[in-house]
Amino acid sequence: MTQGLSVPDWSGVAASLVLVAVAALIAYRQHLHLTRELVIAAARAGVQLVAVGAVLLVLFRHTGLPGALGWVVLMIVIAGQVAGRRGAGLPHAIRAATIGVAFGSVLTLGGLMLLGVISAQSRVVVPVGGMIVSGAMQATGVALRRLREDAREARPAVEARLCLGLPASQAFLPYRRSALRTALLPSIDATKVVGLISLPGAMTGLILAGVDPLTAIRYQIVVMYMLLAAAALAALASARVAERYLFDDAQRLVVLPV
Repeated sequence: MTQGLSVPDWSGVAASLVLVAVAALIAYRQHLHLTRELVIAAARAGVQLVAVGAVLLVLFRHTGLPGALGWVVLMIVIAGQVAGRRGAGLPHAIRAATIGVAFGSVLTLGGLMLLGVISAQSRVVVPVGGMIVSGAMQATGVALRRLREDAREARPAVEARLCLGLPASQAFLPYRRSALRTALLPSIDATKVVGLISLPGAMTGLILAGVDPLTAIRYQIVVMYMLLAAAALAALASARVAERYLFDDAQRLVVLPV
């Protein structure tokens, strides 16, 4: 028991492997060719979470806020790599993704701390920062993927607009807007139905810990709003950076690899 919350012991964790076996059996019987990948993913998740738990235990006890902020920076770097791969084919995609994730995460997390919305304690900054970085990463990945697709498929239209004398930023503007719209729709849809279709993680965790539902709701509202801001800021920053690399010094659209 942890502060009134019933937490599974390691035997319970081991028993939950039955659920992984069920998913693997379905993948095998349906010939999805995903059984091996599914098992590896489950094993990797377990190892990663145990390792991260051990690191966070040391971080919370000995490093305080500087260690927490360092951990957030590490998450931003990793998230930039992941999101950048979604835009593979764009010039300097990883750089654009990392800048976008960092921009959205730093402004959102920093704003919450400066306004006193969240505590500056390491055990608060790390999980909240993780949610922000994750949301920024997802929006950035979607935006870059859409930019790459539009830069390839809409090349004749962009070049026609350039021939009419429009600067590169104006010639590509409709496609940047399309990428940003696509990146933000998942966050907007999730915000619309929060509490109606699902109880999100932060709220569920607080309720399981015995916190009053109305108190948990206040925290979840902050979470949803911060995810919207992080997604919008990250998608905008990454799209603008990626767009700069799509045109050369003569404002010609570069050729992207197929």
